[in-house]
Amino acid sequence: MRLPALAAATTAALALALGALSPSPAATGTPAGAASLFAPRLVTVDTPTDAHKDRLAALGLDLTEHAGHDYVEVVLHTPADLLALVAGGFTFDVRIRDLVRRGVEVAEINEAYAARVARSPLPSGRDTYRTLADYEADMAALARKHRTIVKRFALDRPSLDGRTIYGVEIGEDVRRPASGRPTLVLLGLHHAREWPSGENAMEFAVDLATSYGKDRRITRMLRQARVVVVPVVNVDGFDLSRTDGEYVDLRALNDVDPLGGSLSVLATPGHAYKRKNCRVLDGVDTPDGTCRASLTSSGGFGIGVDLNRNYGGFWGGPGAAASTPDLANVEAGVLDPTYRGAAAFSEPETQNIRDLVRERQVTMLISNHTFGNLILRPNGVNPETLGPDGKPVGDAPDEKALKRLGAAMAANNGYDNIHGWELYDTTGTTEDWSYNATGGFGYTFEIGPDEFHPPFPDVVDQYRGAGKYAGRGNRGAYLVALQHTIDTAHHGVLRGKAPAGTVLRLRKEFRSPTWESAYDDFVDSTITVPRSGRFRWVVNPSTRPVVQPRTYRVDGVTRTTAGKREAYTLTCERRGKVAQRSKVFVDRGQVVRLGAACRR
Repeated sequence: MRLPALAAATTAALALALGALSPSPAATGTPAGAASLFAPRLVTVDTPTDAHKDRLAALGLDLTEHAGHDYVEVVLHTPADLLALVAGGFTFDVRIRDLVRRGVEVAEINEAYAARVARSPLPSGRDTYRTLADYEADMAALARKHRTIVKRFALDRPSLDGRTIYGVEIGEDVRRPASGRPTLVLLGLHHAREWPSGENAMEFAVDLATSYGKDRRITRMLRQARVVVVPVVNVDGFDLSRTDGEYVDLRALNDVDPLGGSLSVLATPGHAYKRKNCRVLDGVDTPDGTCRASLTSSGGFGIGVDLNRNYGGFWGGPGAAASTPDLANVEAGVLDPTYRGAAAFSEPETQNIRDLVRERQVTMLISNHTFGNLILRPNGVNPETLGPDGKPVGDAPDEKALKRLGAAMAANNGYDNIHGWELYDTTGTTEDWSYNATGGFGYTFEIGPDEFHPPFPDVVDQYRGAGKYAGRGNRGAYLVALQHTIDTAHHGVLRGKAPAGTVLRLRKEFRSPTWESAYDDFVDSTITVPRSGRFRWVVNPSTRPVVQPRTYRVDGVTRTTAGKREAYTLTCERRGKVAQRSKVFVDRGQVVRLGAACRR
């Protein structure tokens, strides 16, 4: 796997040329002298104002999810990245001097940890990162061992590489027809390189299954809710990242690297830092099993679609690259790390999650990512940004409640509880779509302080909590989220009577806005009336947040947009035929008593 001599020579020449431009060896992480050769690195860039963040985002660099009010952490993959940062006038500190070398160190730490412990403190006892095959085997085993409360299921669409994508559903009587319980959806690995995001999601699934009947709090909540966990959304990308990121592969590759492991992560080690899925050409599927043959795309550059920019919520807006390169904003088009895809929900992976949410009353959703120790809430763009309607987007209508719940979760894991846009502007993200389409609260967790896939002992601490958060961690935060899922003070409730066995369908059709237009959207969930003939259905409010009144300020004047009221259509279906249809309005926290919802 010797790298081309031309690439090596070009990299060395650029690295030497940068000597005159670099602020100092300490600032860049490059040793002094002609022998200094560039290594991919993680740097903390000073951004004292929003204008600095905007200028940094316009450079087209690989911005991580670790940021604060006056800094953003950035992965520099090539000497050209360093040159762009220095030429832009930014000051920065180096956090990890050589990411390739750090990968070897992490793998050695993981190997030592696995040799030292027979079983980790995690619910599963795992002592190393799962592979894709491990996830699939663990989900199947969990469903076999806990048959009455765990059901493994396949999502409707295979990946571009032809793989089936699996999830597990957990709850009391999970194999019986849905009867009105709300759903918590927990997702991992939208981005291939973010291994802890899948581990934390999977460990929570194991935790719930093994704690049912033993832990009073968990047992109570699983009697009132369903939990759906999809630990690996981006199966193709993760499989490449996880296998290329193995210790043996990394060390072997570094041994033959003509620059001793100092070339960019873009070239070594393969797809270890891949971000996107395996899309090669928009609208064109690839032959199954060919993703491995694609060009290396470590660091998120190269082929693929950023799945967390492909959801319908304000798709195509700030923070998501279009298909055509934009020199003004230094976006590389389809090669850009944040390439949003050809259209909203153009990718099978995001279509799977869309359908999952559409078919259930998802009152809470968490999309797990790394890194930054952050809890991000809607909206994804600065409230002063002009939206598709020409008015500032403002804060989410449920801002106070979203912030309050974020704080309750952060009290368990110690993360910063902030708006999504306080990191940087994003559109087309999972929770921005799910919240604005359904009204169910949604968040992104950025897990861990400083690495995409840190040593595995850190994953143990992230899930279980460490230091002042010992015994809580993300486990405690997820349990707060599950409590919110069933808390009817935040959701609507429909109560009534209907003949046993009747299928009640709650559907709403609407137009969801993208940044430039809109598309046809809907939600469509069902329950089956139990033998008692009485039902209690926990649902999201019928009026979506995106059409509720919103408040914003222009030139120091506070203004409020006009809102509107939306209704569900409730149908009673018996033996496949609609027996009755009616409109139902329900607000957040409201109990609607329908009496005899269906005529006998």
